[in-house]
Amino acid sequence: MLNIRRNAWLPVGLGLVVSASVADPAFAQYRSRFGSDPATGEKYHVEISVGYWNPEPEMVISSEQLGIPGSDIDFVTDLGIEKERFGDFRLILRPARKHKFRVSYLPMKYEAESVLSRTLVFNGIAYQVGLPVQSTFEWKAWRFGYEWDFIYRDRGFVGLLLEAKYTDVRADLVSAVASEFVEAKAPIPAIGGIARGYLLSNLAITGEVTGFKLPGSVVERDNDSGSYLDFDIYATLNFTHNLGVQGGYRRIDVDYVIDEDFGDFNLEGWYFSGVLRF
Repeated sequence: MLNIRRNAWLPVGLGLVVSASVADPAFAQYRSRFGSDPATGEKYHVEISVGYWNPEPEMVISSEQLGIPGSDIDFVTDLGIEKERFGDFRLILRPARKHKFRVSYLPMKYEAESVLSRTLVFNGIAYQVGLPVQSTFEWKAWRFGYEWDFIYRDRGFVGLLLEAKYTDVRADLVSAVASEFVEAKAPIPAIGGIARGYLLSNLAITGEVTGFKLPGSVVERDNDSGSYLDFDIYATLNFTHNLGVQGGYRRIDVDYVIDEDFGDFNLEGWYFSGVLRF
């Protein structure tokens, strides 16, 4: 881009010749590859968004050991964790108009110190009332996906999402009497859909949802089971085809039962990000 601007200072006649020989083929290429008149923000092969998410946490875990059932530990009411802000990274590779490969990474970490108001059993250890406890909850969420926009128009599209979500969750409880942790790592397949429509030529509303559910009852905890639901709705304001900003609301629900261990994690809240395309 810098070289083009410098060349603009060459004689006007040469500039007109170059413009006539380059502009028309480039415009025709965009028309053939991206449609007749794509909305602002729809001409790209790579999209990168970086921002932050400020969700409201709801997290409950239970972990048994040595045949001793664990308590249902609420990280908000029992351990005192509070709302935090997390970085959010997303990447889209778009080799063709209707096909996209998606990657995102969302690292989350909560830390708190509290004095227990009730006795908690965690990994076979009883943490008594009045005991000071330090707690940590870490959740690293990766998403690897493919998107096929089977309906695509200049002012919107509808698509199918296929994803592999990799979840890495760890919870630690540290006190003067014991230090215990529970950890769960698992790749989770998911399927869902996405739809986008333009209210203005440069203002889009997008909604997407993906999920997966294993057999069994999480409520009754009678079998190994689990589910994952990711809902996201957001608006994108595009200043040019290359730059824009996003604001949206996202909710992630994850629960699982493995042997006698149980987890139920719900996060929802607003997020904001900047968008770069090329």
